[in-house]
Amino acid sequence: MRLLLVEDDETVAESLLRAVPGGSVDRVTTGAAALAHPGPYDVVLLDLDLSDDDGSAVLRELVRRGGAPVIVLCARGDHAARQLAHQLGADDYVGKPFEASEVLARIRAVVRLPRALRQPGDGPERHGTRLTIDRATARVHVDGEEVTLSLKEYDFLVCLADAPATVRTRRLLLKEVWRTDWHGPATELDVCAARLRHKLAGAVTIESVRDVGFRLMVPEGDLSESAD
Repeated sequence: MRLLLVEDDETVAESLLRAVPGGSVDRVTTGAAALAHPGPYDVVLLDLDLSDDDGSAVLRELVRRGGAPVIVLCARGDHAARQLAHQLGADDYVGKPFEASEVLARIRAVVRLPRALRQPGDGPERHGTRLTIDRATARVHVDGEEVTLSLKEYDFLVCLADAPATVRTRRLLLKEVWRTDWHGPATELDVCAARLRHKLAGAVTIESVRDVGFRLMVPEGDLSESAD
């Protein structure tokens, strides 16, 4: 596994470089260098507080490109930064100061195969006439065009697609997608649902059931085309 570390703090960088075995970390100190890095890499660790770059702009571009999941590193307790990271599509967030073991655990979590890949079907499944989900390759298409989703967005969609028209509770989604058992408000769910609605362009409907959860609805005229 190869990591791209975008961190200009020498102390933080050294602790992570020591913790990751085998010299499998490519470190850069600026956002420009991160965006110019040729890869390949499996995960990006991105400091939002870069001294000479806008970390949020770098995150936005990395998410737009798709590919490797992004874990944001930022000051612990900075709720606004955490919210921004999730809104921009980060796959996880670790607050500073942190134990290197915590970061490694988060890395292992985001690079695990999406939950759907552990149960591949016989081929791409159709949800209506416009949306297909190929669990064998973790690819989603709308009207034949591939849609770039973050790992969280993909897992969220697949969790809903496992039981179309059935409400998946917020607690279940947090456990399955975010791997946490948090019982309080979680705006990350609403943000992720909103991003999916935009990217899926009306191919299906992601309904929000207030204070309960979400469900995937196929347009009524498309029901006969849905996956078995």
